[in-house]
Amino acid sequence: APVAVTGDFPGQLKNIPLCRRAAGEAFADSGLELASTDRHRIGCSVSANMGDTDYVVERLQRSDLMPALKQPRWQQWLPNTACSVVANDHDLCGPRLSNSTACASGTIAFLIAVRAIRDGQCDIALTGSSQAIHPLFAAGFHNMRVLAEHPDPTQACRPFDRSRNGFVMGEGAAMFVVERLDHALARGASIYAEVLGGHLLTDGHHVTSLNAGGEALEHLIERTLQKSGLAPADIDHINAHGTGTQQNDVMEARSIRRALGRAADAVGVTANKSMLGHLVNASGSVELALAALALRDGYVPPTINLRSLDPACELDCTPLVGRHRTLEHALKLSIAFGGHLAAVALRRWPEAVARPVGLPRR
Repeated sequence: APVAVTGDFPGQLKNIPLCRRAAGEAFADSGLELASTDRHRIGCSVSANMGDTDYVVERLQRSDLMPALKQPRWQQWLPNTACSVVANDHDLCGPRLSNSTACASGTIAFLIAVRAIRDGQCDIALTGSSQAIHPLFAAGFHNMRVLAEHPDPTQACRPFDRSRNGFVMGEGAAMFVVERLDHALARGASIYAEVLGGHLLTDGHHVTSLNAGGEALEHLIERTLQKSGLAPADIDHINAHGTGTQQNDVMEARSIRRALGRAADAVGVTANKSMLGHLVNASGSVELALAALALRDGYVPPTINLRSLDPACELDCTPLVGRHRTLEHALKLSIAFGGHLAAVALRRWPEAVARPVGLPRR
């Protein structure tokens, strides 16, 4: 789940502290003994959007400081800063990889880490992303008219609902320790899920608008299943991008339906943004983590605020209340400005220990 960061961080956004906190928790949870592990075989694939937007805004507002834009502290707001900081924190000497692909960044960072392991560049990789809200950042979404309008913020984000009118911004971070399977088994690691495959594509329609037909996302799902050795009927759970905008939800639901065919009727779909808000750069990482936990616990999280399903989104979107059910395979979808599309297929690890969710069975 997203981590909370307390305290003041003058002159910088919380992106980097969020990444550092999540990275430390991920390594602690992994049980990996860094001191006895070859650091040259540990990679780092982290995306944190921009680091210090405050610094940029300050200089844009003060003409006397404009020359300082080219002076020290430039590294504070480069997209790769968070990756370098967390890698330095843990002395990771394997490949350092960073991407800036909007709302798909976390999912793509994960797939980049997996590729680095499969290519033999490393045995282990720390991967994830973060997002902190800044007024400058929020203003852009406000001007695009994609933010939800509702008197009660807890009910504002309504993915797949007839009355949806946008998303609510959220902030947080999630990190994974991804590891070659034989390496993880040899050290007795506690495994959450197995990565079967993933795929990247682009919707070339527009920078911020989606092709209503959804052919690219449909093809992405089909290719991900093929590469993962799965049939449509194997998918039990989909963690949808589910922004709560009119355009995204219809296109995504339509693509899922066409890619899975009749098998789509049996899939439990979740839109975590209904509860967490849209974590933008961090959304892929946080939602992929929740997909892995859903497999471990045999529990499909709900899509809250979904009281009247849009007929154009004809899927089981798990309205209001989560469900306990047997889950073997899950699919995570990410859709981003710039046309970035990403998908990851996971398989439940048979020895993963389920934890009680504490919600009523249905």
